[in-house]
Amino acid sequence: MTNYEIENELKPNLSTDEKLIWAGKPKTGILFRTSDTFLIPFSLLWAGFAVFWETSVLTTDAPFFFKLWGIPFVLMGLYITVGRFFIDAKKRANTAYGITSDRIIIKTGIFSREIKSLNIRTLTDITINQKSDNSGTITLGPTDFRNAMMQGIEWPGVKQPACLEFIEDVKNVYDQIINLQRQK
Repeated sequence: MTNYEIENELKPNLSTDEKLIWAGKPKTGILFRTSDTFLIPFSLLWAGFAVFWETSVLTTDAPFFFKLWGIPFVLMGLYITVGRFFIDAKKRANTAYGITSDRIIIKTGIFSREIKSLNIRTLTDITINQKSDNSGTITLGPTDFRNAMMQGIEWPGVKQPACLEFIEDVKNVYDQIINLQRQK
């Protein structure tokens, strides 16, 4: 998608006197995150045990309740082992970022559109994570260990801080945000 197409996608969300300074999208496709170093082994253990449990109760004379009991655990195991990568890729494919002189706009969603607007001057805890190819992520808000471990997972009750993730030339975008914050 070109910058022009991204800007056109964000234009309906701008007020009449607002102009985009920067617009971008995250990398698309299946991507691995740092948190996957923990989540992949955990998900394999979870799914493996859930499948073992379910096949054990299905091949024995276990009570019917036990046969039903394992199904949600198998489904959850499938999601955290494989499904989350496809959900994350689909969500990033539908994501667009914009920076104006007043705010940062994050437009995303799979089944419905969510538009997050963050006032640049009131943002605190802006963190940059830059890779050797100059791509990276800018996290907008405080993070903790739990957020870092659940990064990229859509899970009920897990509130992720807003971020501009997997963007090209991340240091340039970060510098633009810092410069806009200094202009009061």
